Amino acid sequence: MNLLCQSSGLLFHLRPHTALDFELALGTFHVVVFGSNIMFASTLIRPAAARLVHSRQLAHRGLRLKSATRCSSTWNWAKSSSSASNDEDNSSAPTSGSPNNNDNDRNPPPSVQQSILNQCSELHSSIMPFNTSLQGPLAKNSDKGTSLPFVFLVGNHSSGKSSFINYVLGRSVQTAGVAPTDDCFTVIAPGPKDVDQDGPALVGDPDIGFEGLRQFGPTLIHHTQLKVRDGIRNQDFMIIDSPGMIDSPVNYGGMVSNNSKDRSSTSSAIMDRGYDFQGVVRWMAERADVVLLFFDPDKPGTTGETLNILLHSLGGMDHKLLIVLNKADQFKKIHDFARAYGSLCWNLSKVIPRKDLPRIFTMCLPVASTTDGEAKSATTTEALDRHALADLHQSRDDVLAEVMKAPKRRIDNVITNLHDSVHLLLMHAVVAEDVRARYSKRQLENRMQEVSSLVLGVGLSALGVHFDVPLQFTGGVVAATVIGVGGMHWFNSSKLKDAEEQLTSIEELSASFQRTHPQEVSEADEFYSAIWARIRDPLRLSLWRSGLSDFPAVSKSDVAKLQNILDEEIPRLRRLASPSHHGSKHM
Repeated sequence: MNLLCQSSGLLFHLRPHTALDFELALGTFHVVVFGSNIMFASTLIRPAAARLVHSRQLAHRGLRLKSATRCSSTWNWAKSSSSASNDEDNSSAPTSGSPNNNDNDRNPPPSVQQSILNQCSELHSSIMPFNTSLQGPLAKNSDKGTSLPFVFLVGNHSSGKSSFINYVLGRSVQTAGVAPTDDCFTVIAPGPKDVDQDGPALVGDPDIGFEGLRQFGPTLIHHTQLKVRDGIRNQDFMIIDSPGMIDSPVNYGGMVSNNSKDRSSTSSAIMDRGYDFQGVVRWMAERADVVLLFFDPDKPGTTGETLNILLHSLGGMDHKLLIVLNKADQFKKIHDFARAYGSLCWNLSKVIPRKDLPRIFTMCLPVASTTDGEAKSATTTEALDRHALADLHQSRDDVLAEVMKAPKRRIDNVITNLHDSVHLLLMHAVVAEDVRARYSKRQLENRMQEVSSLVLGVGLSALGVHFDVPLQFTGGVVAATVIGVGGMHWFNSSKLKDAEEQLTSIEELSASFQRTHPQEVSEADEFYSAIWARIRDPLRLSLWRSGLSDFPAVSKSDVAKLQNILDEEIPRLRRLASPSHHGSKHM
């Protein structure tokens, strides 16, 4: 079908089921062709040079195509054509995943980025011995990241994780299906040729950075795998797929009743895969640069395991977590979409302690096309109009853009991880030292009482000998001294045990936190409150395990070193990594 725009003298040839947005001197227009019907509408009147915005299967005269066609994908993986003029390149919108020149100007050069990563690694490694001596909150090897940035996908089974991965990679790597198709954590990495490795080889590789998974046991190791693929589009980051989450016939932590039967079933639920799935997801998410949580219309948040993971494993990761409602093109009626979307929001509200829920990306993946260029299934076209489908495409593009930003986000995430780790260790050290000092003070007072009693007894005995007091009196004084000091030591030891239990109670630990952070408490600083909530239980366990009498003292120089990293080193690294702006000091 031909369409002649008389105002510009342009002739467009449009095939059935195509859409075109274009901007002319009179304004922005939209054209949709369904069979022999044409929908033509002007959306904005403003002076502008003739410029194409989005098109499908377009042939025209005098204008150059500027954006990728949507017949196979809305994602433009190719670089800008060399034949395009400089003016055209400057006026076109940057494609997601390949930054334009302005982005390159704002971001530090690769050498500076590598220097920032090396400095963060050195600073993190420098605090690990102190963390080990205090049995601190930082996990072993937490200072060692993976060799490449990575995107971590988690969600319900059959929510489209594998299909999305294949779509991002540009080739079929993961098996997709309605039923659960994979029970492994799959690491997909770029490489010169296709190679598959099992879990022991992946975890044993000293360079790729997954040695820390050993702590979850052999069952988890045998349920991981590495797929190295050539010709995939993510050449500078990895993608990790996770087993689809399903409900087993038990309750999950955070959604159980108060009786002991439910609590015992919670502990079995954590290990119902043969390993701590919740802990593995937490380990992966902490090291990931982007985390995608997938839901689908059939199970919009009703899978208890998914909500449990969101509550216990993904907490505190809002800055890199994207919630995706996939397969939204399956809805045939608007009230079906409203019901599923509302159900998802309702279920998320149970585990997200905020009134305002995060953005939910409603999207769909492209429908496979036939040789004629038309969709195999007409249900999607019939169910959703062009505007609704374009909105789903835009959400998909937004998610893809965030996925492709994983390498850029690695620097910010590494600095954030260092900042977070130093804060955790610093608070752990300060509060632990306060508790240890109070215990040592009581211990010293008891020792002074015992020494004083011993000195008094020895002095009386010496006076008796000096003044030739009868030996019965002197012997009685010595016996009384020994019995008295021994009894006092036993009494003081029992009181010290009671004092140790009291000092390591939740109430006393909270009192120590308030004493050591009076300004933050008076200002109701939520950041410090959140850190305290994270270290309180691990700190109590560390103090109980080592005992307050054997817990190492924290020197002022150790605290000053941590404080210097927070006050000087991290701001310096932030300035190096941040883009140039009017408020930056390094412009």
